[in-house]
Amino acid sequence: MMKILVQKFGGTSVSDEKRRKLVVKKIIKAKKEGYYPVVVVSAMGRKGQPYATDTLRSLVGDEFLGQNILASDLLMSCGELISTVVMSKELYKSKINAVPLMGGQAGIVTDKEFNNASVIRVETNKILDLLKEDKVPIVAGFQGQSEDGFITTLGRGGSDVTAALLGAALNAKSVEIYTDVDGIMTADPRIVSDASLIEEISYNEVFQFADQGAKVIHPRAVEIAMKSNIPLVIKNTLTDCDGTTISSVGNSNSKNVITGITHMSDRMQVNVQLKDNSENKSYRRLFNILADNFISIDLINVFPTEKIFTIDDKDFDKFEALMKEKDLKYSYVKGCSKIAIIGSRMRGIPGVMAKILNALSRGDIEVLQTADSHTTIWCLVPGEDTKKAIKVLHDEFELGV
Repeated sequence: MMKILVQKFGGTSVSDEKRRKLVVKKIIKAKKEGYYPVVVVSAMGRKGQPYATDTLRSLVGDEFLGQNILASDLLMSCGELISTVVMSKELYKSKINAVPLMGGQAGIVTDKEFNNASVIRVETNKILDLLKEDKVPIVAGFQGQSEDGFITTLGRGGSDVTAALLGAALNAKSVEIYTDVDGIMTADPRIVSDASLIEEISYNEVFQFADQGAKVIHPRAVEIAMKSNIPLVIKNTLTDCDGTTISSVGNSNSKNVITGITHMSDRMQVNVQLKDNSENKSYRRLFNILADNFISIDLINVFPTEKIFTIDDKDFDKFEALMKEKDLKYSYVKGCSKIAIIGSRMRGIPGVMAKILNALSRGDIEVLQTADSHTTIWCLVPGEDTKKAIKVLHDEFELGV
């Protein structure tokens, strides 16, 4: 039985020849260890570089692409296709026979929801045949093909999704996601100088990290891997660091109940009081009205006398117009941050919330609202206190190196 390893390399990993040579070393190392690597690549570089997806979009502009989503997907698929051929050439120089594949050629069959397609199935025959011939498939990430032959894209971060889909379909030993950081950190190192590498983390925890603003891996990729119980490993293309392993277990031996801290900025807290809207029938239907108008809310607290929740600051104008239309009175606080304190081991441990609130109080940080789940405690704080709150909590739970 073949020991398959899926390796996904992001745009910065394939952006120049020096980094592509490092990618080749990772693939050769996998082969020497007895793996059959399946490689997924993103478009080369970031906006401004010639083959980056955003650069390609700028050739025709958002207005045209917004009206021609089929053409949009065709154009946006080009960056990854270029990467597959360029990486095949790099492997060729090392005497490794690689085969570049479009997403559809790799067996990723989707619906026709252009720009954000859902995968119907993954057909593995072609990739398995290539592996049996000792060839390395280089698959264009972020894309698939509809059943009637049109190229589709899987939404932002779709290359991670491609890697997870292939890992699940091929029953891979693991899926390695290569980027330009060593792995998942206990906090953003730009905010907390002594943030440490998280060596092991559970699917549930990393899903919270991704969902709450940490741009480490696409949440859909985590969900796919979790359903198939295939480990994900976040690694750095530029180093030999072991990275962060994401599995169903996480780090069960850790003594710390908190795994890490992340945040989402630009939140707005809304308070809608019953006493101000007692005669307005829209008050009781408020959440339905917001959902019908595609305004997402979170940190929801419902009391007999009021409803408190948060929305994204960017939705304020739409929210304000809607509330005016429904004649609903409300108060709000703009420019807040939602701090997420994540750790699956906090379940059933008393005093964690008290410790968080005490630490923030000592730091003279006002807590506007809280919420919690089995793996996460959220605290809403004024935006200007974001960095201070993260540092205080990071120190309180001794997460640093």
